[in-house]
Amino acid sequence: VSRGLGDVYKRQEGNASKLYFSVFGEMILNGDGAFGFEGRNKRPPKDRTNALLSFAYTLLAHDVQGALESCGLDSYVGFFHTDRPGRAGLALDIMEELRAYIADRNVLSFINRRQVKASDFEDRGVNGVILKPDARREFIRHWQRRKQDEMEHPFLSEKIKCGLIPYAQALLLNKFLRGELDAYPVFLI
Repeated sequence: VSRGLGDVYKRQEGNASKLYFSVFGEMILNGDGAFGFEGRNKRPPKDRTNALLSFAYTLLAHDVQGALESCGLDSYVGFFHTDRPGRAGLALDIMEELRAYIADRNVLSFINRRQVKASDFEDRGVNGVILKPDARREFIRHWQRRKQDEMEHPFLSEKIKCGLIPYAQALLLNKFLRGELDAYPVFLI
C-alpha cells in the first residue's frame, strides 16, 4: 500500500472511529452512572468503560494474531498499520473489522448485564484505571463463553462459533493473497 493510500485510510478510519465513539455511550444502558462514556481514551484508559475496551482489544489482538499465524501469515506485516518493532500490524488491520462485533459487544453486554461494578476497578490517578484481578478473570470467562456462541458467517454462509471468526478471516485473507479469491471479504454484519 502506498504511503498516500495509507494516510487516506488513517484519516478515514480516524473520522469513522470518532463518529462511532461519539455515540458509543448511548449503548450503555445499565443506568447506574459508573460507566459513563465521554469518548475513547487509552494509554492509559481514564475511566472504567475505556479500561474494559482496552482490555477487550488486547484479548482480541491476541486472538487475531494467533489466527493469522496459524494460517501461515506474518502478523507483524500489515497493510494499513505502519510497521513498528513489536507491533503486529496485520493483526491490528484485521482487528478493525472485528472490534465492534467481538470486543465492543462483549464490553457492552458485560456492563449492561451488570456483571461488573465500579468497585471492580482501581483508579491509579495519572496511570489510569484498570480492572482488578478478580474482575479481569470474570471478564475473561465472559469472553470465552461468548466465543462459544454461534453465528452465520456473512461470507461463508455457514454457522461458526464466534471464537473462530478471527481464524475464518485469516483463512480468507490467505486465500485472497494466494489468488484463490478475487477480493478479501471484509467481515460485515
